[in-house]
Amino acid sequence: MNIFRLAGDMTHLASVLVLLLKIHTIKSCSGTFSLSLTQLKSSTLWFSPPDTWIYSQILSLYNTVMKLIFLGSSFSIVWYMRHHSIVRRSYNKDQDTFRRFFLVLPCLLLALLINENFTFKEVMWTFSLYLEAVAILPQLVLLQRTRNIDNLTGQYVFFLGAYRGLYILNWVYRYFTEPHYVHWIPWISGLVQTLLYADFFYYYFDSWKNNKNLQLPA
Repeated sequence: MNIFRLAGDMTHLASVLVLLLKIHTIKSCSGTFSLSLTQLKSSTLWFSPPDTWIYSQILSLYNTVMKLIFLGSSFSIVWYMRHHSIVRRSYNKDQDTFRRFFLVLPCLLLALLINENFTFKEVMWTFSLYLEAVAILPQLVLLQRTRNIDNLTGQYVFFLGAYRGLYILNWVYRYFTEPHYVHWIPWISGLVQTLLYADFFYYYFDSWKNNKNLQLPA
């Protein structure tokens, strides 16, 4: 493991903790958190790279622990937003209407057509990378609809974007330090995902620089 991978994982963990902190402390998701995003991201964990499949074989204690943490936190968020007697009332279904089907099916078809090796594990891994690249779209659409974004929500999305950026650096580092690391699909999916965050990053830093509330254009 290298410093970029570790920093990326810690940033990802920070994003989850920020979200859980808000939901647990104020018992509200304020209509600005997308349930679709959480469900899509939890789905990608089950199809992650073959050497980290916790239900296949345990090759790394670190990978196993991190996956259990991310899966547990994702299920906790979904439970809060769907079943908690107070939190679920603050979830605005009318605004979080992005249809996950329009992301899942194209990503699956693309994984079947464009992959490094046509095996079940490789196709599922490729599918997870494609799906994770676009999983942020329901959240960005929701933020555009709500316009005014509170600090914790902004930090949550920022940490998600930073996590992916750090993982790109991880892949670059591995390319130059590991002779047999030639995977190209993570690079493409990571770049696509980072580009989707570009507009958010611009408005995030602009609001921070000018000390004003974060707003995304409609």
